[in-house]
Amino acid sequence: MTAPDDDVREASDVRDRRVVRREIADALMRALERRHEVLDVIVDSDDYDAAIENLADLLGTSVTGGEAVLRLSFDRLTKVSRRRIAAELEDLNNQLSFTMGDQPRRAEPLVLRPFSASDDRDVFAARTGDVRAAGDGSGAPAGALDDEISAAVDRVAAEEAVWLVATVGAEKIGMVFGELSGGEVNVRIWIHPDHRKRGYGTAALRASRSEMAAYFPAVPLVVRAAPAGA
Repeated sequence: MTAPDDDVREASDVRDRRVVRREIADALMRALERRHEVLDVIVDSDDYDAAIENLADLLGTSVTGGEAVLRLSFDRLTKVSRRRIAAELEDLNNQLSFTMGDQPRRAEPLVLRPFSASDDRDVFAARTGDVRAAGDGSGAPAGALDDEISAAVDRVAAEEAVWLVATVGAEKIGMVFGELSGGEVNVRIWIHPDHRKRGYGTAALRASRSEMAAYFPAVPLVVRAAPAGA
């Protein structure tokens, strides 16, 4: 028969192991979302230990989480594996008696994702209302919103442009535009006025480099305007 203290210690150990597993799963999900940045950090690191520390800093995780990301095998990059990691993270969150929101908050990273014509009309509308210029970087006055978005979708499909939405957590805080012209990619950063002066412009510019390089390999990038809020 086990003593009550033993039961408490065993429950605490199980909880601690779940916390560690959840932190690792969370780090892996963050790494998969920011895979281009992760690869850049690893390549630029001097050695194994430096790579772990740099990954932990990039992803806002512990050394344990950083090492888990560094040891991630390529087979974990498949869609099926990513879904399994996400399911494990959700299961661990449900098992633990406190949620991610109950823990001490850490700064959410800025993430870039592709623009959706159906879901991201709102953020492009905010940008157009602020800038009052066409989304193609020509400097012309803004046209009808739906026409602008339709033209952008066509350019993206033709691999002549890429539009990205900058997010922090679930919040859309800006956009990054890349337009192919004259053998160069003109990159423009827009951060919503409510989120300026917090370094998001610089973070978006930094993140855009690897994203644009993936969309336009070996094409020079030219930043046509200083990132707002840098």
